[in-house]
Amino acid sequence: MAEPLLDVQGLAAGYARLPVLHGVDLAVQAGEVVGIVGPNGHGKTTLLRAISGLLRPSGGHITSGGERLDRLRPDQIVARGIVHVPQGDLLFPEMSVLENLLMGAYLPAAARRSAERLEFVFGLLPKLAQRRHQMASTLSGGERRMVGIGRGLMAEGRLLMLDEPSLGLAPIVIDQIYELIVDLKQRGMTILVVEENAARIAEHANQVHLLDNGRIAWHGRGAELLARPEILETYLGA
Repeated sequence: MAEPLLDVQGLAAGYARLPVLHGVDLAVQAGEVVGIVGPNGHGKTTLLRAISGLLRPSGGHITSGGERLDRLRPDQIVARGIVHVPQGDLLFPEMSVLENLLMGAYLPAAARRSAERLEFVFGLLPKLAQRRHQMASTLSGGERRMVGIGRGLMAEGRLLMLDEPSLGLAPIVIDQIYELIVDLKQRGMTILVVEENAARIAEHANQVHLLDNGRIAWHGRGAELLARPEILETYLGA
């Protein structure tokens, strides 16, 4: 098997004196969609924050292409192609859609190709092209989420990490989010998704990891999770 695009081994992390992750192992191959599911408050967001450098791990290591990421700053990790789209909107509300998107291409390599990337994002999300001059504060919740994902795509990364992309959205907008994820997968994009709706991500994921109390309690293919209702019931109440 080829070397993983992202390899997490024995990862431990937390906040001050509160440990959250306890020896998490995770590998993501290029071109895969990988889902992270589990109860609220059990470490899913902490995992993404540790991978993206927003949180310094206390143990284990994170590598990509043989290079240690856990020793790098967040901007250096983005420069290596690991892009984190955080939970919630986190847009610049008094900036336009276009300005918010361009903030995703702040690194020099991405900035040089920003026009090309804009064309790519607007092709994927034509509604954003129509709203390009509209202030972010006036957008609907679904539109703001799309801008957040579009801003992540502007960085031209190799791995896109999405934290709860469907959280709080109407079912029709969630459908649109997953249509986008499927489209990106078909284009060869590698995606790591933290998702509250385990059944939904399992439909599209190559593999799913269930995080419980900061540890991987189960992992397997998405279809395997859908075939194991006792896991969904025990850990997720689904």
